[in-house]
Amino acid sequence: MGSGSSPCASCKLLRRRCIQECIFAPYFPSDDPRKFAIVHKVFGASNISKMLQELPIHQRAEAVNSLVYEANARVRDPVYGCVGAISYLQSQVSQLQMQLAVAQAEILCIQMQQDSATVTDSLPTHVDQDDKFMLLSENNNCYGVLPQYLNFPSSSSSSSNVFQDYEPLKSETFWT
Repeated sequence: MGSGSSPCASCKLLRRRCIQECIFAPYFPSDDPRKFAIVHKVFGASNISKMLQELPIHQRAEAVNSLVYEANARVRDPVYGCVGAISYLQSQVSQLQMQLAVAQAEILCIQMQQDSATVTDSLPTHVDQDDKFMLLSENNNCYGVLPQYLNFPSSSSSSSNVFQDYEPLKSETFWT
């Protein structure tokens, strides 16, 4: 039994008498019955008991936390569980890396434009206007130098999305 004479959350849910050596009592206190209920729903009390008995005592609390996390993820997404959450976060990281690359490319363009402005100021006065225009047009068009995949819309737009051309597969495409 956990504290006092109150049975632990697992014994309450399973409607059994909570004994002093109850394996669930330290990890599923009576004041948080939802914690055991969700783990029980996904894994079953017998499997949880077996897992906890196989682990050293100092690792059980962390194992219970992992079980609770996985059970919550499994309830939210029955097919993928934690893997779905991890995949989602990995795709967000990829999107942010792409946005970072775009921002770095824009910074490079600005730096190149500033450098070309410095070059313009230092051009001799005897260079005619057509030659000056040709030099500047080569230096100012930094987007032509950058790879094609970095030529996205400006990140200043709040609705811009790096993957705006992405279109998910539809189930009809698999059956035709």
